[in-house]
Formats: sequence, structure tokens, C-alpha cells
Amino acid sequence: MKTKSSLTNRNVVSWALYDWANSAFATTVMAGFFPLFFKKYWNVDVEATTSTFRLGLANSIASLIVVALAPVLGAIADQGGARKKFLLFFATMGVIMTGSLFFVAQGAWHVAVIVFVLGVIGFSGGNIFYDSLLVSVAPAGKEDMVSAVGFALGYLGGGLLFAFNVFMTLKPELFGLADAAAAVRISFLSVAAWWALFSLPVAIWVKEPPVSHKKSGWAMVTSGFQQLKSTFAEIRKFRMVFLFLLAYWLYIDGVDTIVRMAVDYGMSLGFAENSLILALLIVQFVGFPAAILYGKLGERLGTKRSILLGIAIYIGVTFWGRFMKSSGEFYLLAVAIGLVQGGVQALSRSFYTRIIPANRAAEFFGFYNMLGKFAAVVGPILMGLVAVITGNPRHSILSIAVLFLAGGILLSFVDEKEGARVAQELEAKEL
Repeated sequence: MKTKSSLTNRNVVSWALYDWANSAFATTVMAGFFPLFFKKYWNVDVEATTSTFRLGLANSIASLIVVALAPVLGAIADQGGARKKFLLFFATMGVIMTGSLFFVAQGAWHVAVIVFVLGVIGFSGGNIFYDSLLVSVAPAGKEDMVSAVGFALGYLGGGLLFAFNVFMTLKPELFGLADAAAAVRISFLSVAAWWALFSLPVAIWVKEPPVSHKKSGWAMVTSGFQQLKSTFAEIRKFRMVFLFLLAYWLYIDGVDTIVRMAVDYGMSLGFAENSLILALLIVQFVGFPAAILYGKLGERLGTKRSILLGIAIYIGVTFWGRFMKSSGEFYLLAVAIGLVQGGVQALSRSFYTRIIPANRAAEFFGFYNMLGKFAAVVGPILMGLVAVITGNPRHSILSIAVLFLAGGILLSFVDEKEGARVAQELEAKEL
């Protein structure tokens, strides 16, 4: 009874609902409609290679900006006890930019890029501070399950709205819309409204973690930079954190690359667009229960072992993807990915909370998210290079197996107990 109440209390549910809120952007906008609409509406009568370059450039610019800002903003937020304020600022930016996509005129690809980049910054920036709140929200010993519940709600919420938006584009006349393009534009508004509405619980009910020496104004900024400089200098003391982040960078590179490149890979193999959209929906709805079950697996098997199991399954997926020939196999691959994607992400986040100082969580999650964004830059380029060099897109997916294998090997050397001990000693010293 105690376990159940700890996972369903208002603080935990309100925190987890933000994943439900912003995952609509990840599914409908980032993975689904924006890439298709960018090519067919905002780049009308433009060569496919040109529009692909423009889209890749937009994603890379957004990622690099987040890479530059993440650790700095995290350190500043820690000093001022302002994690929630930063979260809500970036969420508001993301909501406004997503809604603004509705107003971007046909052919105005440069405007679409600017708005999209700002939207991705809002989405990614908000996640830094959302992730850092897990340290204070999760009851002791329940980090795996709370993190998994957040990802599970993200899959369900993002999947439900995406499914509705897909249906709206297939049957626009039922909604009084002229065509599929009008439906896609309305979908951008629906994501903005969804994101804003379900961000209210975290804004109202999740409490800001206490700060022993809270600063404000310019003092908060200067102390944040000093803390960041200190962390770079002390990184040798956090050997397990450094090793984990290196491992995480490699294997999450593989996860993010599969997420971002699956549709492009499927199109290269000649699969229909509707089949690819259906595969995305399968990942979302399989991912909902799977993330929760993976949280329970982490409690029983151990967090690190469960992550390694997920990595092993991903390696199998890359080899299967190399030889698949039918859309049916693509659907089965989507099921396999849905079973482990949320679990690997959720348990990585909860594992990380155990080896970092709680009083500097936003700063450390700044590094965590920074490496995640670096992965989003490197992985797709690796696939593209292999495809160009070999002349066969099927070979490109095998390059991702190398990232999973290297990340898994490094993760196996991370000692959670040692990492937790060092983090607790540093936290006690700074109180």
C-alpha cells in the first residue's frame, strides 16, 4: 500500500504529466509531421536532396544551441533554486513556437526552420529541468518506477494525440477542413494546446527543491558559472559519472538515431509513407506499457543489467533491420523497439540520479542532456556516410550496432555504489 501511494501521490503524477504534455511535440512535430510537411509544403518544387539538407541543418543547429546552453543554464538554476522557472520558461517558448508553425506560409522554408529550431530549444531546454526535478520528486528507492511512469505517460499521451492528428489528415472533410495540409497545420495548434494544458500540474503542484544558499539576480548567474567551472575541474572525482556519461553518449546515440532516421531508412527501402506512420504509432502504444514493465524489471533485475538487456535487443534490431524485406517486418521491428526504447531511456535517467549530488542535479542533468544532443548530431551523419561510402542504405544501420556495443561495454564498468558514495560525500561537504 505504501508503494502504491508513493507512486500515485500528486507530486509524482503532476511531474509525470509533463512527459505526457511535451511528448506530443516529439511525436507529432519532430518525428511525424514536420519532416514530411517541411519537404512537401515549405519546400514545394525543391529538390529532395536540398530539402533534406535544410532539415538536417535545422536539427543540427537546434541541437548545438542546446549543447552550448544546457550545462550553463543547469548550474545557474541550481544556484537560484529556479529549476521550475526555467522549465516553465522553455515550455512556454516551445508552446508558442509550435503554435506559430500554423502561420508559416507555403514555401517559406526559412521561416519554418527558425520557428522549428526555437521550438526544439524550448522542448530540449525544458527537459533539462524536468529531468533534474526527478531527484526531489521520486520517493527513495522508487526512482526507476517514477522515471518509467513519466516515459510511459509520454508514450501514451504523445501517441494518442498523434493518432488523432493522423486520422484528421486522412479524413480532413470530417473536421470541415479543405485538405490534408490544412489538417497538418491544425495539428500544430493541437500540440501547442496539449503541451500548455498538461504543463499546468507541474507548474501548480510540483515544489521547487530547497536550496541551502539561494542566490538571485546577477549573483545567481556568476555563481552558476563558478559552479560550472568547478565541476569541470573536479570531474576526476566523479569517475563513475564520467564513465556513465561516456557510455550513455554512445548507446543513446544509437537510440536517438533510430528514432530520427527510421522513417528516412524505411523510405530508402521503398516502404509506403502510411506504413512508416503506422510504425511510429506502434512504437508509441507498445512503449506505454513496456516502459512501466521495464521500471519493474529495473527493480528486480537491477537498473544497470536492465539497461544492458535493452542495449542487447537494440543490437539485434540493427541486424534484423539490415536484412528485412517487407513492411510486416518493419512493424515487428517497431514492436521490438517499443518494448525497450522507453525502458532504456527511463532507467538511464533514474540510474544517473543515484550517482550525482542531489543539490547540483540541474547542472549535472545539463551535461546529461548535452551529451544526448551531441548524439543527435553524430548518429545520423554516421549512417549517411556509411550509406554513401558503401552505396547501400542497408549497410548504414549496421554502423549503429557499433555504438550500442561500445556503450554497453563501458556501462558494464560503471559501479553504482561507488558513484553514489562520492556524490553523497560531496553533497554533505557543500551543505
